[in-house]
Formats: sequence, C-alpha cells, structure tokens
Amino acid sequence: MRMLGAVLAVLLSLAGALRAQAPAAAVLRERANDLAYNLDYPEALALLKQAVARDSRDPASARRLAAVAWFSILFGQGAILVDDYLGQARSSVDRKPPPPDLDKLFRSEIARAAAIADERLRANPRDPDAHFEAGAAAGFMASYIGTVEGRVLGGFGSAKRAFNEHERVLALDPRRTDAGFVVGLYRYAISQLSAPMRLMSYMVGFGGGKERGLKMVEQAAEGSSSVQTDARFILIVMYSREQRFDDALKVIGQLQARYPRNRLLWLEAASTSLRAGRPADARKALGTGMAMLESDPRPRAYGEEARWRYYEGATLVLLRDTAGADRALRAALAAEAPGWLHGRARKELGKQADLAGNRALAIGEYRMAQKLCREGKDDECSGEVGRLLRTPYR
Repeated sequence: MRMLGAVLAVLLSLAGALRAQAPAAAVLRERANDLAYNLDYPEALALLKQAVARDSRDPASARRLAAVAWFSILFGQGAILVDDYLGQARSSVDRKPPPPDLDKLFRSEIARAAAIADERLRANPRDPDAHFEAGAAAGFMASYIGTVEGRVLGGFGSAKRAFNEHERVLALDPRRTDAGFVVGLYRYAISQLSAPMRLMSYMVGFGGGKERGLKMVEQAAEGSSSVQTDARFILIVMYSREQRFDDALKVIGQLQARYPRNRLLWLEAASTSLRAGRPADARKALGTGMAMLESDPRPRAYGEEARWRYYEGATLVLLRDTAGADRALRAALAAEAPGWLHGRARKELGKQADLAGNRALAIGEYRMAQKLCREGKDDECSGEVGRLLRTPYR
C-alpha cells in the first residue's frame, strides 16, 4: 500500500508538472505570435524554441515554430503583401533561396508536429485535437511548398490531408472554427480554379463553394481561436479578390490596432486603397507608414524600399503630382527589388509620359515594363501594359 501511495504521489506530481508546463508553453506561443505579427521574427523564434524545449511533446509549439520560420523566409524573399498573392509572384521566379538554417528549422519542426499528431491519432482516432494538429501540419507543409519552393501542385497531397483532417474535426465537433478556417480556405481556393482543375479537385475529394468557404473563414476571423489573426490576413486576400475593398480595409484596421509595430500593414492599406481607386487614402496611409519606416531600425524585407517608393509613385501619378511621382518611381527603380516590381514602376513612368503627351517615350517605358513583368510572371501587369500600348493613358 505504501508503494501504491508512493506511485500515486509521483503520478500526481507529474500530472501537476504537466499542467503547469502546458499553460507556460501556451503563454510563450501567445507572446511569440504578437512578436511575429509585429515583424519581430528573431525574438519570436527564440520564444518558440523555449516553448518547444519546455514541452517537446506539444505539436502546437512545434508547428508554430515552423510557421514563424516560414514567415521569416517569406519576409526575406519579399513576399509581404496581398499583391503577391493576387497577380504576381505566384512562382519562385524572382525569389531568393531560403536560408538553410530557417529551411531546416521549418522542416524539422513541422515533421515533429506531424509525428506527434499521428502518434496521438493512432492512440485515439476520434481525438479532434489530434486531427486538427495533423491537418494543420499538413496545411503548413502545402503552403511552404507552394510559396517558398514555388511548386503549387507539389503540395497537393499535403493540402488534401489538411482538408480531410479538418473536415474530420468539424464532423467530431462542429463548433471548431479553427478547423473551419482551413476547410473554408480550401473551399474558396478550389472555387477560383479553372473548370478542369476544379473537376480534378472534386474527383480527389476536395469540396468547393466560394460563398461557403468565405463564410467559414469569416467565422474563424471573428472568434477567439488561435487562428484568428491568420484568418484575418487571409480575408484581406479574399476580400481584395472579390473587390470588397471596404471590408478589406476594415480588417487591415483591426490588424493595425492589434499589431501597431507592423509597418507593412500601412503599406497594405495603401495598396488596397489604390485598388479601390482612392489615391488620397493611399497617400495618407503611405505618409504614416513611411514615417514608421524611417524611424524603424529593424531589418527590411527584400525589395521593401522599392515597394514603398513604387506605391508612392503610383499614388502620385493618380493625383497628377508629376514631379513627386517621377522622384518616387526613379527611387523604386534604383532600389533592389524583384524584376516585376521594376516593371510596374516602368509602367507608371509610361503613364507619366502619356500624360505629358510624349507617346514615343511612353511606348518605350511600356515595352520595358512588359518585358520585366512577363519575366516575373506578373500577368496583371502584363495585361495592363498590353492595353496601354494600344491606348494612351488618360
């Protein structure tokens, strides 16, 4: 009996330690999320490494560590705005290879998260948390393959696993808006594919439905789950694609309030305002954001300086500030950036020439823009330049 009591005492002590450990890891994850979404990636990575060390059997900490490594890679590659997922940069054409340490960190931690989740599923096939973690790990792997490696179809199998696992979570617990986020995202994405690709997706088990998918992501963004911020960022892409610019700007405002050190949110607001045809609003957002940029000692994203100058130039073209637009666009061309972004700057310079009545100069700029945009697989830019070559900008 004394031995049984001793064993029970040890077990109770271990249980208490685990209960104390889990909240500590969750607190570290929450702090790390705030840091990551405020662009403090090194600090976020350090905290998440502590979380994993504190509880190496927690798939959520490992998965989040992998996610922030992925965010850091995209930041270094310059894939930082919704524009990167609407028209250009849909491949790895102009992207730098990922830093080996971050690439290794992502792969090791996402593998750790997946292995722990699969082990829990073998022990309890009806555990919704285990299904969620298995699906989340697969979803991040699919996204990494598509964005960092530029192989969209290469991540198809992982995406299918993510969709299936999170559909299973919803079947076990329909209240799980965190799982609904992933299912909704894929449903919306499938609805945007060409007819043959949609048919193939349906045949292998993906579900579609644009409105249903969008609603599921909105519900995840409104709730208090761990995916709320991720869902809000995705909503900016969805609303922009649907030309619901007021809704996109509302979400950007929510994110600005929560992550006030993320200067890129003001650049996103300017870009969205331009898509909405509101150059005065874009100029205001750029003014705030560029003041933040000048006083921010932290590293810049690849091509970030050129981004700010390009959007400033495009805004001033619309506002007919010829001298200011020319200065900003020349600065964008002088800064390091992907070729497609220089192509867009050339396009705006062509508009400037058209407005000045110099059609020959405008055509020269448009031809350079078309070459750069085509090489960068920026279909949106190439299409606009094609129209401008036929009809002068007014």
